Amino acid sequence: MAVKSNKLKGVIPAIITPLDEKGAVDLGLLEKQAAYLSAAGVHGFFVGGTTGEGAYLSTEEKAESFKVVRQVSKGKQFLCAACIRPSTPEVLAEMRALARVEPDYIVAVTPYYMGVRQKDILEHYRLIAREAPAPLILYNIPGNTHNPIALETVLELAGEKNVAGIKDSTGEFMAFSRGVLGEYPEGFHWIQGEDLLDGPSLAMGCHGIVTGLSNARVWPYVEIWKAAQAGDWLAVRSGQARIDRLVGIVLYTGNGVASIKAAAELAGRGSRWLRQRSLTLADEQVKHIAGMLREFDSREGRGE
Repeated sequence: MAVKSNKLKGVIPAIITPLDEKGAVDLGLLEKQAAYLSAAGVHGFFVGGTTGEGAYLSTEEKAESFKVVRQVSKGKQFLCAACIRPSTPEVLAEMRALARVEPDYIVAVTPYYMGVRQKDILEHYRLIAREAPAPLILYNIPGNTHNPIALETVLELAGEKNVAGIKDSTGEFMAFSRGVLGEYPEGFHWIQGEDLLDGPSLAMGCHGIVTGLSNARVWPYVEIWKAAQAGDWLAVRSGQARIDRLVGIVLYTGNGVASIKAAAELAGRGSRWLRQRSLTLADEQVKHIAGMLREFDSREGRGE
């Protein structure tokens, strides 16, 4: 079992997994995307998470993708391996298989498909933490799993020796702020996973932000982080407004991953294709997103 680490902080892109038209992972495009994010000065990577379509990738595809990100990062960023699987035994099996790529953190969601109780979630994470080869990040995303982690459960798990923190993608700011401002063991980290709450969460003192939308434009996230670290809260407000405008490409389609992948394709460092092929955006939709991004870049006086 690993020990807790204090480097879990900052801007942490949930990197996309570029696919070719036949659905195979395009490692060359992944390398370009990782290089773009790494050069911008991000602090870590989520590999195989929701934006990376981790639930639809094989364990071997995750391992190969992880190797590419590690090669590009060259130790400048910490790397989180997301084991997005529906049951505890499947998470444990994938975690053991991914141990060979030596992640800095392991990430796991709650069990999903079947409904579970909070005591089941506690057992799930305790079993994973006990075997994890690296500190464990809890991942609360009930919009996908339909099984939320209650704040009381988070705080109970925060006391486990190998639990490093939580990525909260619930969008429920009241519970998140209660957690950040409440009592929890030293070394436990609160990470915001909802782009629209980055600024408020940084103002509350959260430790970092995980963002899929940074695959489209990463610099607003790096700048809002720097502003928060400098205590420049007017700049944080401006940064959040900028991120809110960028979120428009997601609101346009209603499918965050599809919009983000289209944006990366337009920048020459990704492809629009999704593993669930029918979710891939049509030419007209990609053209519309291109116009939205041109308007965004023009307004900010900064392009890609």
